[in-house]
Amino acid sequence: MANNPNSITVVGNVTRDPEMRYTPSGISQLTLGLAVNRSWRNQQTNEWEERTSFFDIVCWRELADNVGGSIKKGMRVLVTGRLEQRSWETDQGEKRSKVEIVADEVGPSLRFATAEVHRTERRAPSDGGAPMGQPPAAGGYDDMGEEPF
Repeated sequence: MANNPNSITVVGNVTRDPEMRYTPSGISQLTLGLAVNRSWRNQQTNEWEERTSFFDIVCWRELADNVGGSIKKGMRVLVTGRLEQRSWETDQGEKRSKVEIVADEVGPSLRFATAEVHRTERRAPSDGGAPMGQPPAAGGYDDMGEEPF
C-alpha cells in the first residue's frame, strides 16, 4: 500500500467499543471511533496546547473479525488505510456526507502498553470475499450490486 497516494496512518485512542455488522451475504464490517491528539508549545505564551481530531474507522472481513476480538474502548491503536468519502440522503431528504478511514491494518500501540499476539487461520477467497491482502471493491463490499446492511 506504500504507493497509494491516498494512504493515511493515524495513532490515537479508541473512543467507543467497536461495532460489528454484517452485509446480507455475511461479510463482516466493523466501525470504531478514534481520537487523535496533537500537542504543541504556543510560542507567544510558552504554554502547551492540544487539539483533538476524531475519525471513524471502518474495517472489513478478517480485519474486522480480528479487531472485534482484540480492540476495546480506551486502547491506543495505530491505523493505516485510505480516506473514503460516502454520501447519503436522510429520511427527511437532507444530503449528508462523511469522510472515513477504511483500514488496511490496525494494531495496538506498544508505546505505553504490551500486547500478546495470536495468529489466526487465513481464510480462502471462497470463504467470503477478496483474497487476503486484497481490499474490498469500491464502497467496501463486492457482492454483485449488494448494498451493505
